[in-house]
Amino acid sequence: MTYRYPQARILFFAKTPVAGQVKTRLQPVLGEAGALQLHQQLMRYGWQQLQRAAQAPLQLWASSHGGEDFFRQLEGVPHIHRQRGHDLGERMHNATCDALADAEFVVVVGADCPSVDGAYVAQALALLAAGTPVVLGPAEDGGYVLIGLREPMPAVFGDIRWGQASVMQQTRERLRAAGIGWRELTVKWDVDRPEDLVRLDSLPGWG
Repeated sequence: MTYRYPQARILFFAKTPVAGQVKTRLQPVLGEAGALQLHQQLMRYGWQQLQRAAQAPLQLWASSHGGEDFFRQLEGVPHIHRQRGHDLGERMHNATCDALADAEFVVVVGADCPSVDGAYVAQALALLAAGTPVVLGPAEDGGYVLIGLREPMPAVFGDIRWGQASVMQQTRERLRAAGIGWRELTVKWDVDRPEDLVRLDSLPGWG
């Protein structure tokens, strides 16, 4: 496959699909089986969107062992990378360090962010290619749906209260304190709450 940015890597962060452990805030509405099915559908959709866009080599980063049969059904998954770390920040830091060992810049996206499509990731890659140190894709809930880096930056990931509505603001504060410049893309949404479910039908090719 020919990529627009072969010197980059897109890291697709996915929670291993285990019933009862994924989309827990949606289980009262969907049940364990329904939440698992939605989680798997989100991963298939997001992976397919990024794979078809062919912007940069795509890597799958799973949260834990298990789920190999599902992950290998995704198109073009030569290897399943395993996240390492005690919290999300440590896992993203370790993954970006690994990827930057043989890439000029990286973008991390979450598997539960179907509003992040190839065009959105292309914007981040273009900014990174032009020399922007950090690119952030803000989320409506106060976190972020995408982060792009040109070099390892532990300051971006350390001492963040993950899962809180202050994640994006804390990240801005860490960057500002470290004297690191950044650019932000438009605000996007992920799927965590029952009210997010109705938005899925508006996505091209969903379902």
